[in-house]
Amino acid sequence: MPGDIPELKAMADIASVFATLEDDEIQRVLRWATEKYRAKGSIPSSLGKLTVTEAGAVPDDSREAREFADLPALFDAAKPANGLERILSAAYYHQVVKTEPDFDSWTLNTELKHLGYPSANITRDMDRLVSRSPKLVIQTRKEGSTQQARRKFRLTVEGVRAVEAMLKKGRTVVE
Repeated sequence: MPGDIPELKAMADIASVFATLEDDEIQRVLRWATEKYRAKGSIPSSLGKLTVTEAGAVPDDSREAREFADLPALFDAAKPANGLERILSAAYYHQVVKTEPDFDSWTLNTELKHLGYPSANITRDMDRLVSRSPKLVIQTRKEGSTQQARRKFRLTVEGVRAVEAMLKKGRTVVE
């Protein structure tokens, strides 16, 4: 009986609540619950493929998984046309491919330097991505109290979609 085992009771309760919701409402609830209750930096392999949203990495078995061995492989597939697209592609690599919960601009710019595409002013470029409408990147936290403290970021759904559009069509999506 589901009432005898706490996990089964919880699953039965969730199933009954989800039965009253539309698919998009269920996805929002799942994103929230995944972010709130998962262990930091850990997502069980039993969850399947991952999608990254404002709330972080969540399971989504409807998406086609794209594997990239490294950032240069992703760049070759996406063909980013400008600096902002390169930054978005590097962010996508960290957040979606490597399933990191967030990233910092210093790490992205270091990798872009290795590829021969450094940002002249990564802070300004990140601020441009954060201030766009719709937002492509959000700031999740700031580590340290000085003006030079390292900020952490996460791609939004729109940011992920922008890179996926580049991967599908090889077209410019951010200007």
